Amino acid sequence: MSAPAVIVSGMIAATPAQGGATWAVLQYLLGLRRLGCRMHFVEPVAADVDAASAPVRYLAETMDRFGLGDSWTLLPEGSHPIGSSREQLLAKARDAELLLSVSGMLADPDVLEAIEVRAYLDLDPLFNQLWHAAEGVDMRFDAHNRFVSIADTIGAPGSPIPDCGRDWLPTLPPVVLEEWPVAEGVAEPALTTVGHWRSYGSIHHDGVHYGQKVHSLRPLLGLPRRTGARFELALAIHPDEVDDLAALEDHEWLLVDPARVAATPEDYRRFVQRSWAEFGIAKLGYAVSNSGWFSDRSACYLASGRPVIAQETGFGRRLPVGAGLFAFAAESDVADAIAQLEADYERHRDAAREIAVEHLDSDRVLGALLERLLS
Repeated sequence: MSAPAVIVSGMIAATPAQGGATWAVLQYLLGLRRLGCRMHFVEPVAADVDAASAPVRYLAETMDRFGLGDSWTLLPEGSHPIGSSREQLLAKARDAELLLSVSGMLADPDVLEAIEVRAYLDLDPLFNQLWHAAEGVDMRFDAHNRFVSIADTIGAPGSPIPDCGRDWLPTLPPVVLEEWPVAEGVAEPALTTVGHWRSYGSIHHDGVHYGQKVHSLRPLLGLPRRTGARFELALAIHPDEVDDLAALEDHEWLLVDPARVAATPEDYRRFVQRSWAEFGIAKLGYAVSNSGWFSDRSACYLASGRPVIAQETGFGRRLPVGAGLFAFAAESDVADAIAQLEADYERHRDAAREIAVEHLDSDRVLGALLERLLS
């Protein structure tokens, strides 16, 4: 199969100063380019975004930095496109064989109708499906004809994640290995991560609470004292969360501002690669639903040769665990994993990179995804 033309839609301009969110999209853009695809990035933005605004500058600088300076268009609501003309964008759409749209955010009917294969890319499993099926939110499923998810249990017997009448292809988060080489040395002898305390509201459905990271971390507050390890979280947490902030401080968690240490793609990469290992917290909804979700952030740690201790979501069905990558459900699991890393860190460092090479390499992940979507 010759390399297709692909339009990717996601959020970069809408999340300036969030290097990790930028990387979640860049892995697809850079990975598709590695496969020889002609690709173009399209992002709908708010009506008040103009060519001189901070979100546009952030996107333009990011795309220039990675050699994608002429490969993007922003669509301000009710206004003219930025980055290319509407005629140029529609020509790109007519040329494209595939749309990959994160959470179906691209809603422009003219662009959508011009592309034959329109894939909804679900990086937020359970929430996207329950918003649609249980809360009646229009998640724009009807505008798409292919459905891809980081989860691997959607619609399966016993799974709480409804398929919403669609067939979902499971995938793993891709990582562009040349952008994430093995990091030498450890600048920060800490288990780290980057994230949001709360991304949005939780969902209560059929008596089950599908919560956020806050709900996953509260039962684990005793870890720093129990293990003696240093836990450093680049955590976006609102200052009004006074009780949780006090509890984190009392239990010796170290908090740093993600806007200071992970605002750009380069900052984020530096923060990940300076770490000893990742302590990967999942949204509670991903965990209690046994979704199989795996973090694009954790993929970056693994590729960098940084071991990952990640909250159990069922990802062990697709990724090897026990060397370089550990799944935990309780404090004791984390303590055991830390002890194993301390006993033979170099072995686990090598194993982490090997998992990224064998299972998460963008060439493998995106090559297989293109074949399934376009065959």
